[in-house]
Amino acid sequence: MAGERIGGQQSRGAEVSGHETGGEPTDWGSWSQSWKHHHLLGLELHSAEEIQSILDLAEKFAQASQEGRNRLTLLRGFTVANLFFENSTRTRNSFSLAAKRLGADTVEFSSAGSSTSKGETFIDTAKTIEAMGVDAVVVRHATPGTPHLLAKHLSCSVLNAGDGPHEHPTQGLLDILTIRQHRGSLKGLTVGLIGDIEHSRTARSNIWGLKKLGAHVIVCGPATLVSRRWEQLGVETSHRLDDILPRCDVLNLLRIQFERQTMRPFPSVHEYGLLYAMTKERLARSKPDVLILAPGPINRGVELTSEVADGHHSVILHQVANGISIRMAVLWLLLARRVPSESLARG
Repeated sequence: MAGERIGGQQSRGAEVSGHETGGEPTDWGSWSQSWKHHHLLGLELHSAEEIQSILDLAEKFAQASQEGRNRLTLLRGFTVANLFFENSTRTRNSFSLAAKRLGADTVEFSSAGSSTSKGETFIDTAKTIEAMGVDAVVVRHATPGTPHLLAKHLSCSVLNAGDGPHEHPTQGLLDILTIRQHRGSLKGLTVGLIGDIEHSRTARSNIWGLKKLGAHVIVCGPATLVSRRWEQLGVETSHRLDDILPRCDVLNLLRIQFERQTMRPFPSVHEYGLLYAMTKERLARSKPDVLILAPGPINRGVELTSEVADGHHSVILHQVANGISIRMAVLWLLLARRVPSESLARG
């Protein structure tokens, strides 16, 4: 579980060998031996076994770093660049913390005031940053497929931190890890993704990952945001939250993405809340042990009420904590093969 500790307590900020977890040797290099990918672009491209491997490694990193109390040295000498062309709080900070907890340096890039505003192309900007000695680029962009384009032009590893409404693989992974920690397995669970499915990159990554690990997925929201075409991905569609509540083991409440919409998909936010917000009354009609997730940012009173967000069914803060260990895991898997064997032996 995310909150468990192993080994002796250490003071916050301590730097420890990347070879030890609670006094037990860990062969970190072995985790990456079967990993064949240079980039992480989307969960659609990965097998169930690869997804499970990321989840397992994330749990190991959470234990080894004592949930942030210890700084590992595995990626000392490496540099990770965050290229964010859209606003972000959770994802950007999470990737930065993940890199630093592995011992890497970080470069923070924001499109505001950058050379892209002076006419430089996106690719040229990325190549310039790579030329500074960057080993991995974390990119968020409003245009779907942008990380895939970068992967064709850069030699370093590219990690997709969200490309428009397409995919957000590490968000999908951290959601799935949170569910697994509380339920033990995804197989046979019914997971409801509620809200703006049409514009949600989180929904797409969740669907790919959940389906591959054996969960049944229901996407639910207004007909303007949940069309029947989603069934082509092997999921069930619904337009009435109250109908599916008794069947769901997990409810993931997705934000309404007004910034991606060209027209208002429902008459008012108030009406949306009446039909789709998770309230204490709806919670009472759900399974007694239902899990409530929300990728954030939370819009209280729209996707869910404060009573639900702060209640004991909510695992929202667990998702945030899991985001760091998931991103530590993917950074290590992508970069571990470049770590000298003698450095691994020293930790």
